[in-house]
Amino acid sequence: MKIVHSEAHARHDPQFFLMRGIAKASTEQPERAERLLAAASAAGHAVEAPEAFGPGPRAAVHTPEYLRFLETAHAEWQGLGDSAPEIVPNVHPNRYPAGYPASIVGRAGWHMADTACPIGPGTFAAACAAGDVATAAAEHLLDGGDHIYGLCRPPGHHAYADMAGGFCFLNNSAIAAQRLRQAYDRVAILDVDVHHGNGTQGIFWRRSDVLTVSLHADPLHFYPFFWGHAGERGEGDGEGYNLNLPLPLGTGDADWLEALERQAFATIRAFAPGALVVALGLDAFEGDPLRGLAITTPGFAMMGAAIARLGLPTALIQEGGYLAPELGDNLVSFLSGFEGAR
Repeated sequence: MKIVHSEAHARHDPQFFLMRGIAKASTEQPERAERLLAAASAAGHAVEAPEAFGPGPRAAVHTPEYLRFLETAHAEWQGLGDSAPEIVPNVHPNRYPAGYPASIVGRAGWHMADTACPIGPGTFAAACAAGDVATAAAEHLLDGGDHIYGLCRPPGHHAYADMAGGFCFLNNSAIAAQRLRQAYDRVAILDVDVHHGNGTQGIFWRRSDVLTVSLHADPLHFYPFFWGHAGERGEGDGEGYNLNLPLPLGTGDADWLEALERQAFATIRAFAPGALVVALGLDAFEGDPLRGLAITTPGFAMMGAAIARLGLPTALIQEGGYLAPELGDNLVSFLSGFEGAR
């Protein structure tokens, strides 16, 4: 399988992660991509770097205000003189009407949903490179390709049009889907990450041209907590074009695949998209550090094969999946299952 990857991902090396009030090292480390790349290369998959597509693809998904923030925020933060090396917000507007602040401290809280997305000196460059990977994957399909894997890092599916969150800054899956709309009237996004793709849902919430489907650990007890519930169906023109399939914590291969086949695929087939974007989280693995579900390594092969049998031009966009020893094996298992069924 053709793989697109940018070494610029390593410029984002977050140090801070807050879990249950305890400051820890971030689990979203550069080593994630290095392990995935090494495993895919060892399995014989061809890897190439993306071209630089410029600001257009990310501007088609994210607001100008937010993109300006991502580009300039770290320098402004350092200019405070008494700030940490990374931007970690300490105040948020929450649920009430609010005004857009001039202070970088306030804007950090406005544009960052949580403390899991610290911004360092190379974060924006790495996020833009990941967006280029996603764009290159979409371009491969637009040029007549059948399938491709975009090894994006940092991930993207928690990023809204104007807000970072959950390790994510630019929404790579949304960037790919929007790019594919150049040729296809309808595009579907299937999110198989253990966490709900709340940013992706938000971006397409009022649109009927992009179907968003997510299978994930039930947010009643799992990140992102506030979004991903079954009753969230979209609004306006987008009503009925968002499907959430929250699963009980600890769900394994058989029940996960049953939900995929019976509910997710039925909706995707009814929508009749011209192309498919898969937000490929490998953190549904039973041994993932952020475990919420219990997919096995062979289960990822079954997942890949099932998705391949949809028969759609498919861009696989890397989302989560953290430093378990089996991380690379899980990717190779998925890619093997996909290609074997194609």
